[in-house]
Amino acid sequence: MIEVLAKLGRGPVFLAGEVLECVITFTNPLSASSTSASSEMLAWASAQIHCQFHASENRVALPPSDGTKHDVQAENETVFVPNRGERGQCILSTPPKILFCDLRLDPGESKSYSYCETLPVDGPPSFRGQSVKYVYKLTIGCQRVNSPIKLLRVPFRVLVLHGLKDYQFPQDEAVAPSNPFLEEEEGLKKDSRLADLATELLMVATSRRSLHLYNISNTRGKVGTFCIFKTVYKIGEDVIGTFNFSEGDIPCLQFSVSLQTEESIQEEFQRRRGQPVSFTVHARHQESCLHTAQSSFNLPIPLSSTPGFTTNIVSLKWRLHFEFVTSGESAGTCLVRGSQSEAVTWTGVEQMEVDTFSWDLPIKVLPTNPILASYVSQFSSTNSITI
Repeated sequence: MIEVLAKLGRGPVFLAGEVLECVITFTNPLSASSTSASSEMLAWASAQIHCQFHASENRVALPPSDGTKHDVQAENETVFVPNRGERGQCILSTPPKILFCDLRLDPGESKSYSYCETLPVDGPPSFRGQSVKYVYKLTIGCQRVNSPIKLLRVPFRVLVLHGLKDYQFPQDEAVAPSNPFLEEEEGLKKDSRLADLATELLMVATSRRSLHLYNISNTRGKVGTFCIFKTVYKIGEDVIGTFNFSEGDIPCLQFSVSLQTEESIQEEFQRRRGQPVSFTVHARHQESCLHTAQSSFNLPIPLSSTPGFTTNIVSLKWRLHFEFVTSGESAGTCLVRGSQSEAVTWTGVEQMEVDTFSWDLPIKVLPTNPILASYVSQFSSTNSITI
């Protein structure tokens, strides 16, 4: 028996273009209850990253795949197929790397191997939507002699930030600041600079603030104004907005604001022409606001959500969805006098004519620092199997 342990040192979330590093340890455990301990042999082990795409058959019409489906593993087959038995199509993969050949482990002995690979910048982000899914996995395959191949899959999340692909690092490394007391490999140095560049680009894009004022009105007149200071955010940030109903001609009884994503399939891949888009609500605020001069809302963008993106099959956009309930009467008739005595009591009316209308405000949501997103990731940094 051999235990295979794979550990992602920095966490299970990465930016496209970063270097994924995984330490894979093979151990022949020494059991105290075992009467006879013997050496174990592995013929080979290999590792590869792939992105698996799955689409809903009811919503997406895909062309037939040319790839051969591998579901059955022959007893003595030595072909390493990382996505064997997986649903959907493998749309992206890195070249496989051999970790070792003919490994012998004595009882209690273990050996570790480091796997490093740059994540492709032209791939889609990790996404689990209502119509399509993009799932990234690191698959480690190993085999005993005359035994079937065993696969250890390590799922992880990929965030895509547009603009990193076209950035060219300076050729003269001498002008770049460095720490003489640290020895860094070239790949790790570039990887850290890529993360710093992404953090800087995200900070610049999401720190710009300017006042955006919108008049809220229906067919009968003005209800109020809405104010927001920016429309570009990172996942993990809060969307904050304020309302001013004091200048409105039509009294607003209630409003609600929903933070939504809009998942739409490109026209050529739609199962039915003109099929509706899919909406997902990530946060919602609802408030009764009769006789309220000003109000506000605060909606957090979940760190686990996917920033907006577009591929040849699907498009994901973010928006604020507003719904307003207004009175068909003036504000003064929303209360009635309940007593003619000296002590006057005002109560709400039992019935009221109301109007409802909605409004959508598009916003842009970008990725965040992958280390921050790792804290709430559903994936584990450590995975293992026993063969």
